[in-house]
Amino acid sequence: MDKRTFLKASGIGVTALSALSFGHLAAANTNKSSAKSGLTNIVGDIKPITVEERRKRIAKAQLIMQKQNIAAIVIEPGASMDYFAGIQWWRSERLTALIIPREGEIAVVTPFFEEPSVRETLAVGDDVRVWQEHENPFALVKQILDDRKIKQGKIGFESTVRYFVLKGVMKVLGNFHHTSAEPVVLGCRLIKSAHELQLMHKANEITLKAYEHVWQQLEKGMDQQQVKSLMSEAQQQLGGAGVWNMALFNEASAYPHGTRQTQIIKDGSIVLMDCGCNVHGYQSDISRTFVYGEPSVKQKQVWNLVRQGQMLAFETATVGTPAGKIDDTVRSMYESKGYGPDYKLPGLSHRLGHGIGMEGHEKINFVRNETTPLTKGMCMSNEPGIYIPGEFGVRLEDCLYIGEEKAHWFTSPPESLDKPIGKLVPLV
Repeated sequence: MDKRTFLKASGIGVTALSALSFGHLAAANTNKSSAKSGLTNIVGDIKPITVEERRKRIAKAQLIMQKQNIAAIVIEPGASMDYFAGIQWWRSERLTALIIPREGEIAVVTPFFEEPSVRETLAVGDDVRVWQEHENPFALVKQILDDRKIKQGKIGFESTVRYFVLKGVMKVLGNFHHTSAEPVVLGCRLIKSAHELQLMHKANEITLKAYEHVWQQLEKGMDQQQVKSLMSEAQQQLGGAGVWNMALFNEASAYPHGTRQTQIIKDGSIVLMDCGCNVHGYQSDISRTFVYGEPSVKQKQVWNLVRQGQMLAFETATVGTPAGKIDDTVRSMYESKGYGPDYKLPGLSHRLGHGIGMEGHEKINFVRNETTPLTKGMCMSNEPGIYIPGEFGVRLEDCLYIGEEKAHWFTSPPESLDKPIGKLVPLV
């Protein structure tokens, strides 16, 4: 699975698929491979998010709703449903939704025949309303609000809720109007707790260890799929879930998210990888650029400049600084070195970084015109790149979190092309 496919799938509860019957066979195969590679599971006794933590999240959401004068919010399956209620499910044409009222208990709407499966991961609450195939599921949303004495006001919809859901809900709610639930959801999910940071730290440790293993296994003649398979297997053996990988060689590395071109490793090849996994739902995202054999002078120069940009971004990311300034500062430095200007190639053609947590890409972004000030608990990727069409590209990516005053690494960038892995950094 590549990055784009994984990010698309992860938004619809791909973790719910883990219970399929082939899981035991996959585990057996992983154990055999693990014994051969020497890699062992390092997740150990890392604890998932607790029921009490989810209750506190719901209480915080309700407090924000009261301040924003929002009567209730509607959430479809995905990271936010898992975040608040623990439910790991997917989206289909049949409505499954989480309703969080401004006051009172949360409730879930789901098809009758899906109730037992939905309850398997439901961590908070017990109010599950079911509908039969011939019934209107949106009437259950109105019933939930009626039972909580909510007769009018604003109904917030998470930004990923599909239009037919919004339309169906609003059709049965005569005295309400819809609004964005973004202030509520982002108000909870943007700032990570100490426990969330621990889970992300472990996911990053897994991915970094896997890189170290794969780098030592690279051989001339390998194609992208062989390298991706090595990385996927290594992350799984180390305990990572939801593994995704991307590997770009030679000219293909100049395309940030890849190309269909088939490439193989040869002497002097650029090998650009972008990989990650999750631990109890919390993501890692690390990019590394290797050179197989002896690097050229230009490859060294570009790699060193990308690393310089990554360190500049890290140093600029202090509490109170607008997130967009981090992108501006690095882009300006690259322009002074002859790359760009702006998003032009050769140069940095994408934003400098993105938020990360339960999803690989979350708000806020390191991108031009992003005015949100950096705040303690935010987690971001720091991934400058330089891409030269027809030649090669270099990207280095490590994730950071904002502390009391400044940024801190989950993993520190590699020192040089000779030492291209980097290190795990203890949490502050």
